[in-house]
Amino acid sequence: MKIPGLTFSWKRALGVTKAKQQFAKATGIPTSKQGLERKVGKIVISELTKAFK
Repeated sequence: MKIPGLTFSWKRALGVTKAKQQFAKATGIPTSKQGLERKVGKIVISELTKAFK
C-alpha cells in the first residue's frame, strides 16, 4: 500500500541534489538542461544585439 504524496528519491538521499544546488549557486552555472539553455540563449541574444548597434 502506497502513501499518497510520499515518494523516494535516491538522488536526494545520497546528497546529489544538494551538491548540484551548491555548485550552481557558487559558480552561477545552472545544472539543469532548461536552466543552461536559458542562460546560453540569453548570452547569445545579448551578443547579437550588441553586434547590430
